[in-house]
Formats: sequence, structure tokens, C-alpha cells
Amino acid sequence: FAPYWFESATPTFLVDLLSERGVFTPRLDAMQTEAELLGRFDVEGIATEALLFQTGYLTVHAVEEPMTGYWLYTLGYPNREVKSSLNQALLPALGVAESPRQRLSLFRILQVHDLDALEVHLKALFASLPHDWYRNNPIARYEGHYASVFYSHFAALGLRISVEDSSHMGKVDMAVEFGGHVYVFEFKVVEQVPQGRALQQIKDRGYADKYRGRGQPIHLIGVEFSREQRQVVGFEVETVPVA
Repeated sequence: FAPYWFESATPTFLVDLLSERGVFTPRLDAMQTEAELLGRFDVEGIATEALLFQTGYLTVHAVEEPMTGYWLYTLGYPNREVKSSLNQALLPALGVAESPRQRLSLFRILQVHDLDALEVHLKALFASLPHDWYRNNPIARYEGHYASVFYSHFAALGLRISVEDSSHMGKVDMAVEFGGHVYVFEFKVVEQVPQGRALQQIKDRGYADKYRGRGQPIHLIGVEFSREQRQVVGFEVETVPVA
């Protein structure tokens, strides 16, 4: 049984710890861990996976038991409500101010599937991240920060999201299904690859192929960030017509 402090752990406590450890939030959808770690209750050095499991924010989604006897657990959210709640709590720690207003804005945009408004919204979201947050937090030094903000902003709405969704040619960064539309996102940092590669990779590798045949519009969206400018500097969209 978990100790009392695990059962009564508050979202604030969890958020502070996750923020301190620089957790890559898209990973929360499918964390892999060993069985031994899930049973540890060491307050000082508990693994992130064990903490989230013992507090009920993650549950077991799959178990692999190879012939060697090495057990591997895949964890994920128990339901969309928990996903939404935890990511809502995480957004301020990621530097997103006025997150309730920002979430409502995103929801309204997705309701009408306005991709031009989505670009404006996301650029404003990243432009609003405070300079002090970048300076004081080590997570800002690598591209995972951008993906974490992006993912948690969508996940806070409780949307149906697939992270690193597998296709026959690789894994797309994120796919979102809402209101009869599918949004396929690929993220790139322009200091690492030439601009325009995000959308091109979606097309070259056929990331949207698995969603064809549903009778739903599919939006291919390449999002490119600049570490130097701390902003979305590329937002290319191509919509696949309904077959």
C-alpha cells in the first residue's frame, strides 16, 4: 500500500516536483518503467514514474513480460479528466500566464477549425512566455520546452491526442482529433534543420496515411521554433481533402 503522503499529494506538490525535474510533458502519455520502480516509496529519491503512479495520475496501460523475466510497464493517464487536470496545473509552471483564457481561446478556434487563427494564437502564446522564466529554468535550454508547452496546452482541454504516433515510415510528433477533424503536427527547431522541413517531413513520410479513409479532413501542420527568437517562426499548413 502507498504511504499516506502519496495518497494526499496535491497537484501543487506534483507540479513543483515535475517542474524541478524538467519533465517532458508529452512523455506522460506513455511512460515506460520497470516493475521495481513502481513499488518504491522513498520520499527523497522516488522516480517520477513511481510518484505519478502511486498518486493515481498515471496507471498501467500495458505490461511486457519477455522470456528473460524482465518486466516492462507502459503507463498512461487513467482518463481524459485526469489528463486535463494535470496539464492545466502544469501550464503555469511552463510559463503560460492566464492559462484559462488561453485554453478558452484555443477551444473556440478548434470548434470552427480556423487554422489562420490557430497560427496567430500559438505565436501569441509563445510570445507571452516571460523572459525570466527562460533565464531561470534549465528546461528552456532544449527544444523539449517548446513541445511541452504545445502538448500541455492542447492536453489541458482533454482532447484526444496521440504522441509520437507510429506510421509505416516513422513517428509523427503529435496528432489531435477533435470535432471530426484530424490535426497532424510535426515540430522542428530552425537552428537545427532548414526552415520548411517540418511540413515536408509529414508529407514525405506519409504520417497522415493512417487517418485517410475516415471521411474526415486532415490538416498537416509543420510548426517551427527558434531558440534564439524564442518564438514560433514557421507555421505551414496543408489540408488533405476528404476522399
